[in-house]
Amino acid sequence: MKKLILVILWLTLAAAMFAAQAATMVPPGNSHAEQPIIPGASSRRTQATNTTFQAKYRKVYALLQNDAGLRGKISQAAATYGIDPMHIVGAIVGEHTYNVDAYDRLQTYYVKAISYLSSKLSFAYEGEDITDFVQRPQFAKCAGKSDSYALWACREQVWNQSFRGKNVGGTSFPNDRFGATFFQPYYAGQTFGLGQLNPLTALQISDLVHQVSGLPKLDVGDPNGVYKTIMDPDLTLAYVAATIRKSIDAYQNIAGFDISDNPGITSTLYNVGNPEQRAYALKAENDKRRAAGEPEKLPEENYYGWLVNDKLPELKALF
Repeated sequence: MKKLILVILWLTLAAAMFAAQAATMVPPGNSHAEQPIIPGASSRRTQATNTTFQAKYRKVYALLQNDAGLRGKISQAAATYGIDPMHIVGAIVGEHTYNVDAYDRLQTYYVKAISYLSSKLSFAYEGEDITDFVQRPQFAKCAGKSDSYALWACREQVWNQSFRGKNVGGTSFPNDRFGATFFQPYYAGQTFGLGQLNPLTALQISDLVHQVSGLPKLDVGDPNGVYKTIMDPDLTLAYVAATIRKSIDAYQNIAGFDISDNPGITSTLYNVGNPEQRAYALKAENDKRRAAGEPEKLPEENYYGWLVNDKLPELKALF
């Protein structure tokens, strides 16, 4: 048995090495000369709080600059998941520049994490808890998925195909994302913590974090525990790193691109989500291009990733 396990591990490593060699390296830097258009919702949020994107960037930069302990935690999480710390830094900087302001001190995130244990949260829509919702017959095809990523990806697909924007069994479901409908008990668009993770992403990546970091698996039936994990910097950084690792692997194994040297691309995927789906879409487009004798299309940064690449020299200097 031990010999068989060693053979399996060797084959897995060999496959990963082959994929890395076969993948096209995406060079560092931005492919766009100017920053792509920033969505109106992000601009309105920033204006509503009487601040600017530049001020928000300087605030999160100051948090990183003034806290050597935080930089150490980021470096440690990056090393654990085999990625450059700039990928994690990019995700944090992008979220706090275009989503919400960073707190002035890391300690505030710990205080917020503890506060989520005192309020009763629920993952539900119109009184139906998510644990009951996923027992509906439409989700039967997901029952055999043992990995948390595959399981929740399947459930999200069922949501999009069978429930989103439809009336099912007398209940009218909104034409909105699965995560926004069931996993944001306060308000739509809600993400929290240093990495501004949403609960659905955390649930998807839970098994990988358990395997690599040894943290307890998240339970969808315990929303308070999920939110505490998202808010606690000592826990959430593993989830941020694992999410980025998943994106890098998806683009390498599916689309044939190595994006590990471009934090702007990984930050873009952190921002938009669904890296595997996007990797398959890019592969399909490039298959058509190659068949037509056209050059392949490289992954591109959005407005969020563009900022990360643009600010990379001064962010690297911190580490």
